[in-house]
Amino acid sequence: MTGWIPVGFFIETILVIGLGMAAFDREYEPVALALNHVAGDRVRRMREVVDVLWRFFMNEGVSWVGFYTIDEGEQSMTLGPSRDTPACSPIELHGACGKSWRTKRPMIISDVAHLGPEYIACDPRDRAELVIPMFDDSGDCWGVLDVDSRDRDAFGEKDLIEMRRIMEAVGLSWPAPHLPPFRY
Repeated sequence: MTGWIPVGFFIETILVIGLGMAAFDREYEPVALALNHVAGDRVRRMREVVDVLWRFFMNEGVSWVGFYTIDEGEQSMTLGPSRDTPACSPIELHGACGKSWRTKRPMIISDVAHLGPEYIACDPRDRAELVIPMFDDSGDCWGVLDVDSRDRDAFGEKDLIEMRRIMEAVGLSWPAPHLPPFRY
């Protein structure tokens, strides 16, 4: 059937247009194409995703990108593959990554100052953050993708939708109920 557009396209497009615009309008198609043939175990796929996201977005308001995985015992998270500066590890579950893991909901943080004392500042220059929970095939959350910026309002709904699609396409996150993000 030519000219057919899935209904989900319209819903997600309305969400992107209707909700706050981010300071950056990133192009995700080249990222998806660069990750088209990612294979290997979870760690290798995480490393490839981090490298590609960094390569495409390091000059588009992204200061850091990486994964945190939940530790055995579920009391903290450990840093996985990341770019480009060192980061805190392990981290407790009271910060943005921990909250995203506990609630299984993404977080779009326009200004980290809104998080107050719960914020874990690995780099005090960062001002905005996007955190997306990662799910295995049984629906359990095994970790999060964390993307930081030194610019306020650096991430929006489009970034969330597109990064979630990429994580699902490369097999790092299974489709799970897409709960609305927490916004700060």
